[in-house]
Amino acid sequence: MRSVTGRLMLLDTASLYFRAYFGVPDSVRAPDGTPVNAVRGLLDFIDRLVRDHRPTRLVACMDADWRPKWRVELIPTYKAHRVAEEHTGAPDAEEVPDTLAPQVPVIESVLDALGIARVGVAGYEADDVIGTFTARATGPVDIVTGDRDLYQLVDDGRGVRVLYPLKGVGTLQVTDEAVLREKYGVDGRGYADLALLRGDPSDGLPGVAGIGEKTAAKLLAEFGDLAGIMAAVDDPEAKLTPSQRRRLTEARPYLAVAPKVVRVAGDVPLPQVDTALPGTPRDPAVLEGLAARWGLGGSLQRLLATLSA
Repeated sequence: MRSVTGRLMLLDTASLYFRAYFGVPDSVRAPDGTPVNAVRGLLDFIDRLVRDHRPTRLVACMDADWRPKWRVELIPTYKAHRVAEEHTGAPDAEEVPDTLAPQVPVIESVLDALGIARVGVAGYEADDVIGTFTARATGPVDIVTGDRDLYQLVDDGRGVRVLYPLKGVGTLQVTDEAVLREKYGVDGRGYADLALLRGDPSDGLPGVAGIGEKTAAKLLAEFGDLAGIMAAVDDPEAKLTPSQRRRLTEARPYLAVAPKVVRVAGDVPLPQVDTALPGTPRDPAVLEGLAARWGLGGSLQRLLATLSA
């Protein structure tokens, strides 16, 4: 992969097209009546992001495997409630609204025709792709996601921040370490430990019974990190309540594997890609055909104008 310079923007693509799907009416349709609300909504999102934040490089990061086997082997409940169909030897099928699933290949085709880098790696989630691009970046990084898990990558010293959509992408929470400390009492490095202690029902992570967000933050403030907390459990002089000591002791098997599940990978084998923001479409003829077939109209034209500016 070529070295990254300038401001790199990394899109958690599925997070954004899910938001587009639920935020744009399904009355937005192609000429044949097929809903294209997620497609057009995502193009509008990218247009707004590029106009407002002016990245020089952009990557649409994809879930090649939204529920990697290596994570499930460690915590079997990981995202289990979102499985629509189990597959042997291939990623399980995720529950996706009936009218969203057919739009995903269209999104991929449009991004490819535009020349926007699109990266998914077998056996890894988009979060892991984002984590690896971030680890390799030599300049500032904006991560655009509706998933708080990626707060763990926030790093003021390296210029890494998360742009978290509050309403569409017109209203973004620019998340730096000051925001994390104010909201959660931790910095980026501490967020993964906070998340695994607290748990996350939406990801099937049980957390430690009786340890909520505020208690987790207090424990991390007192003992530094998860290793420090577990060392305190073994130290009879450490300032833990009897119930905290008991609950953390009972959760040892979970806490032994949870860090690998919760922390994003930083060593994904990324393909060689050109991350430069395209000024002109890579394949204008294909893009023109997609625009006509799916009725992409003003959403695509606005993005093209922004990219060429």
